[in-house]
Amino acid sequence: MRKICIIGSGHVGLVTGACLAHLGDSVTCMDDDFKKIEILRQGMIPFYEPGLEEMVHRNMERGRLAFSTSVEEACKNADIIFVCVGTPQKPGGGADSLYIEAASKRIAEVMDDYKVIVEKSTVPVKTGKWIRRTIELNSHNKCDFDVVSNPEFLREGKSIDDFMHPDRVVLGVDSQRAADIMIELYKPLNAPIIVTNIETAELIKHASNVFLALKISYINAIARICEKVGADVLQVAEGMGYDRRIGQDFLDAGIGYGGYCLPKDLAAFIHIVEEVGCDSELLRAVQRINDSQQELFVKKVEEALWNLAGKNVGVLGLSYKPNTDDMREAPSIHIIEKLQEEHVRIKAYDPHAIENASVILRDVEYCQTPYEVAEGSDALIILTEWDEFRKLDLAKVKRLLKQPVIIDGRNIFDPLQMKQLGFVYQGVGR
Repeated sequence: MRKICIIGSGHVGLVTGACLAHLGDSVTCMDDDFKKIEILRQGMIPFYEPGLEEMVHRNMERGRLAFSTSVEEACKNADIIFVCVGTPQKPGGGADSLYIEAASKRIAEVMDDYKVIVEKSTVPVKTGKWIRRTIELNSHNKCDFDVVSNPEFLREGKSIDDFMHPDRVVLGVDSQRAADIMIELYKPLNAPIIVTNIETAELIKHASNVFLALKISYINAIARICEKVGADVLQVAEGMGYDRRIGQDFLDAGIGYGGYCLPKDLAAFIHIVEEVGCDSELLRAVQRINDSQQELFVKKVEEALWNLAGKNVGVLGLSYKPNTDDMREAPSIHIIEKLQEEHVRIKAYDPHAIENASVILRDVEYCQTPYEVAEGSDALIILTEWDEFRKLDLAKVKRLLKQPVIIDGRNIFDPLQMKQLGFVYQGVGR
């Protein structure tokens, strides 16, 4: 049984640790946040991720998953150390590697035999070299070690399935010894394994996320054209998606992408591209299109209501995507704040994100059901495509609304059906 240490018990670290324990390894997840570790020791999860709580409970009971606030305790006997700390965005757009450096120093101080140090966080290219240099300079025992880049490709809301059934496993290595250890670790997943040098693996992560952001901005640009010429972006996307060179995924027009990864990774990649002297015009266009989608959506609400001041608007969905409670960079934040600037009163509901949203969004009436949101509202706007909203009793919604107006930022309803039901309905690109 391999012994594994995970430094950083946030979303990536906890999912990685729980899944590796599920595969049969002995895992200790470490974090400096004493409160978080205490919550985890009690079997509770500090964020919403389907299936994760059950997996954590199961592996804790089997003695394969433990939690610690001590780097020495977690790392000392570990064969493999995963670094899963945050890399927040700097004011200039670049990724802040301060936590990576701190983790590297702490590993160096406690390491007393050979370790594989795995960079799992999303980092700028060449971070692996800095990790190696930092450990070499701070190592007390001058032990042999290897650094590996093993980028994560986990989608919030589907993280366990993404880990257990990956499209590929990317391993950036500088030695065959490290490659053999990591290949053996991931062998049970029966997934394609791509072995590269460290810089290539680091670049694969950023290049992948930025391409997904590009697809979203592209289909949103097409949606604007559709509205001008009377086409339906859903059918355009379907027609494009059947082309195997393009694919259906990430061709959903709407109010733009959010979350922790895509906005941050795009900004970091722009910083990298410009730092090495390459043209970033395409990447900046992706960023501009995404940012302007939320402005256009607010204009749709205004056009539907004529005047915004004094109106009541009900909001369905706050998290940046369904099946998560994550509010980081959620499009709902900007849209609600813009409406509030126009003196709009906001009622809102989300199945899981209200607690996190209430820390960010002020002067919002948070409701317990979608129907409570609809009651007395001049319009209903849909900002997250939770399945619960697709199953609404629309006749009841219509009765509760002051005006039968729905502005759908996620295109979850059929425009013709909504018109037949008597709604003033508008989606994106339809």
